[in-house]
Amino acid sequence: MTALGLRRVPTQSRREHVVEILREAITSGRLKPGDRLIETDLSKQLGTSRAPIREALRQLEQEGLVASYPYRGSEVLGVSQDEIEQVLVPIRITLERYAFAQAITRLVEEDFEELRELVAEMDSAAHEGATDRLADADIRFHELIVVRSEQRHCLQVWKTIQPRVRAYFRRDAPAHTDPTSVAAQHRQLLEVLQSGDKAAALDAIDRHIHIHLAPKATTDAQ
Repeated sequence: MTALGLRRVPTQSRREHVVEILREAITSGRLKPGDRLIETDLSKQLGTSRAPIREALRQLEQEGLVASYPYRGSEVLGVSQDEIEQVLVPIRITLERYAFAQAITRLVEEDFEELRELVAEMDSAAHEGATDRLADADIRFHELIVVRSEQRHCLQVWKTIQPRVRAYFRRDAPAHTDPTSVAAQHRQLLEVLQSGDKAAALDAIDRHIHIHLAPKATTDAQ
């Protein structure tokens, strides 16, 4: 297995640290779809026993980032455009429309300030060409709305798909024809949320996500 330059794992919360390290390596593209994840190799690289490695791989399998096969071990899963269009985007449209409808009456000034900071982070990342930062700020924007909807089951569904959504955000971020447009589009979403107009908010989030279903969809909105 190729050395990945991964940092060694602290002694506390070993499973959580292994999950974090491997998740970051997968979503950033350092670990590619099809790469094998060999417990003994990972154990040596991360300086931990095989038990937390095995537990971490199980969690990443539940998140849809890893697949395990009998007698073959585990390997990294990619996110196909077909999965994005046929699975993740339809789920996001239903989930986020509901979340926006519930959150719009619950958002307070502290929330709007955090959303403004995330838009500023997107803008800064876009100008610096920091595509991972751009994608991460993007997903944190959407996650904040889901959290502020205060709908437990909505949040549970989001947590289930979030690792795969984050993976395709990061995959697509370098392909934006104009990365600064990502911040501009989220600024528009923020303005609609601040207006308190539920119908406008639902229309805005619907159009914002639907771009992934268009023929030859670009990736200038997420």
